Amino acid sequence: MREQDSIRVLKGIGEKSEKLFAKLGLFTVGDLIQYYPREYDLYRHPVSVGELKVGEKGAVLAAVTFPVDIKNTGKLTVITTTVQDATGRLALTWFNMPFLRSTLKRGSVYVFRGRVTEKMNRRVMEQPEIFTVGAYDGVCDSMQPLYGLTAGLSNKLVTKTVRQALESVQIEEWLPETLAERLGLIPLGQALWQIHFPATQQEFLEARRRLAFGEFFLFILCMQMMKERQTDTENNYPMKAGWKTEEVMESLPYRLTDAQMRVWTQMEEELAGNRLMNRLIQGDVGSGKTILAFLAMIMAAENGYQSALMAPTEVLAHQHYEDFVTLLEENGLEEYRPVLLTGSCTAKEKRNIYEKIAIGYAKCIIGTHALIQDAVEYDNLSLVITDEQHRFGVKQRETFSAKGGKPNIAVMSATPIPRTLAMILYGDLDISVLDEKPARRLPIKNCVVDTSYRPTAYRFIRRELTAGHQVYVICPMVEASEEIKAENVTDYAKKLKKEFPEFTIGLLHGRMKPAAKDQIMDDFSRGDIHILVSTTVVEVGVNVPNATVMMVENAERFGLAQLHQLRGRVGRGEDQSYCIFIRTSDGDANAKRLDILNKTNDGFAIADEDLRLRGPGDFFGIRQSGLMEFAIGDIYRDSELLRQAAQEVKRLLVTDPELELEEHGFLAAQVAEYRERKLQDVIL
Repeated sequence: MREQDSIRVLKGIGEKSEKLFAKLGLFTVGDLIQYYPREYDLYRHPVSVGELKVGEKGAVLAAVTFPVDIKNTGKLTVITTTVQDATGRLALTWFNMPFLRSTLKRGSVYVFRGRVTEKMNRRVMEQPEIFTVGAYDGVCDSMQPLYGLTAGLSNKLVTKTVRQALESVQIEEWLPETLAERLGLIPLGQALWQIHFPATQQEFLEARRRLAFGEFFLFILCMQMMKERQTDTENNYPMKAGWKTEEVMESLPYRLTDAQMRVWTQMEEELAGNRLMNRLIQGDVGSGKTILAFLAMIMAAENGYQSALMAPTEVLAHQHYEDFVTLLEENGLEEYRPVLLTGSCTAKEKRNIYEKIAIGYAKCIIGTHALIQDAVEYDNLSLVITDEQHRFGVKQRETFSAKGGKPNIAVMSATPIPRTLAMILYGDLDISVLDEKPARRLPIKNCVVDTSYRPTAYRFIRRELTAGHQVYVICPMVEASEEIKAENVTDYAKKLKKEFPEFTIGLLHGRMKPAAKDQIMDDFSRGDIHILVSTTVVEVGVNVPNATVMMVENAERFGLAQLHQLRGRVGRGEDQSYCIFIRTSDGDANAKRLDILNKTNDGFAIADEDLRLRGPGDFFGIRQSGLMEFAIGDIYRDSELLRQAAQEVKRLLVTDPELELEEHGFLAAQVAEYRERKLQDVIL
C-alpha cells in the first residue's frame, strides 16, 4: 500500500465513512498518517478525593462506602453510589449500566476515572471508568489519542483507521543518517507510531521532537535554497523618488509615526535601487502597514509601472480597494486607475479587467488569489505586496515572479514573531519592524476572568450592542466533541440567539466554503450581523471600527501571540474597545500566562514573553500557537528546536548546496515534494 492511495483501500472504509473523512480533508492513506491527534487523554496517577478538581478529568483510588442504587426514569436507568477515602466523599453516577449492582461490592477499593462536576454542593463523577488497582497500574501514564472529529465520525473509528494505515505503509526516512544520530532523533516511522499511540509521555516527547524538527528543517531548507537563487537579483524596474508620495503624506489627516517614516525610507531606497526588494514589513496590529503599501503603489504608478496588492479574503480586498480609491480621489490621482480582481467577479468583468491589466491601462491592481491565475497577464508588474503574509504561501510569491520580469516584493505581517525567530522563518526576506502605534487609537481594555464572570460579560455585551456597537465571540472548536471539553461555535451561536434574541448572530469557521466566509464577514462589516461567533479564522479579517468587544472562550487553549492577533480585531475605531478572556482552567501557570494580556497591548512584548514562558513539557498536546500553522511544531514552544534546525540547514548547504550527494537522495526527493505540495500552503 502507498501513501497516495485512497483511504477506501483500508478495511472498513466505505462510501459513507470516506465522505466523513473527506470533511476533515483526509483523502489518502498519507493524509491519515499525518492527521495527528488534537490532544491526548492522559491516564495520570490516582489522587485522593480531596485533590480532585471540579471541571477536570481525574482518577481517584477510593472504597465503595454505600450500596449501589438503581432508578429507572423512562428509558434511562440511573446507577449511583458513593465512594470515599480519608479526605472526603465523591458521588458516582452511571447511565444504563445496571450490571454494576453486582460488580461494585460495598467496601471494595477501585480506581475510578472521569470528569468531576459539582451538583447541589457535592462533587459528582459522571460515567467514570472502573479499574482494579492492578489494571490501572497497567495503563497509568499512557496517552490515548483524541482526534479532531466531525458529526458522524467517532474517535474510535479514526483511531482504528489511523492504526491500520500505519500498519500498511512502509515509511521512508529522509533525514540524513548522520544528522539524526548527531541530534539523537528517532526514525520517522517510529516517530509517526509514537505520535499517534505513545505508550508513555517520554515516547510522545521523542516523537514530537523528531516530527517538529522535520517540519522546521524542511521549511528552512527550502527557504534558504530559494534565497540563494535570488540573492542580489537585479531590479528590472528601478524607480525615481517623486513628489506624489510626499504630497499624499502631507494630505493625510494624521502624521506618520517615526517608525513608519523609517520603514518607508527603506522601501523608497530599495525601489529606486539596483537590487530587487524582498522585504518583510512586520508590524503589530494597527501600526500602519497599509498606508505604506499604498505609498509604494503610488510610487510605482508615478514611474509608469504596475503594482499588485494581494489580500487573503475578498472582503479585505474590497476594503483595501475602497480605501485606496478614496486616497487617490482625495489627492487628484484618479489617472492611476486601480482595478479590483477577485474570484467573485463575473466572466465578463474578469475579461475586461484582464485586458486593462495586459495593456498596462490599469496601474494599480488589488485582489485575492485571482491575481495569480493563469489568465492574468501583466504589462510591467514592478511591485507585489502581499497583505497578512501568514495567510500566503511562498509558492504564490514565485508565481508572481513567473509572470514577467521579477517584481519587487513587500510582505506585510501583523504576526508578532520575535525578531530572532523571524530572521529564521522569513529567511528569504529582509525585515523591517514597525514598533510604534499611531497615537490616535485608544488602548484596548482587557480582563482575564473565569466562567463565573460570563453573566456579567453578557450584560456588558448587551450594553455595547444597545449603544450600536458590534461584538466578536471566539471559540476554539467548530462543533462539540465527546472527548474535548471546550466551547464550539455551532452550539455557542445557538446559545447566544436565545440570550440575545433581538440581535442578529452570525457564525464563522474554517470548514465553511470561501464564498460563505466572505459573505459572513461582509455582512458583519456592514453591520448586518451584531455578534459574530467564530473560530480563529477571524484573526485575518477586515477593519470593522464599530466592533468594540471581543470575548474569547477557553482562552487557555490559545497561545498568547494568537490571542493578541485576535484582540487586534477590535480597537480599530475611535470608541473604547474591550477584550474579555474567559479561562476554564484554574491552573496557576495558565492564570500567570494569560495575565500578561492584562498588562500590555504590545504584540512583540507578548511574543517574547510567550517564548520565555513555554517549555517542552508544558503540556501534552500537538497544537498551541496557531501561528505559522505547522502541523506539529510551535515556533514559541519549540524555539530552540527551530534554531537547531536553522543551524543544521546551514551546515548542510555548506557541504551540498544542491543536494546532489547520494546520501541526500531521499532528502532531495522530499524537498521537491515539499516545494510542490506544501510551500503553496505553508503559512508564514
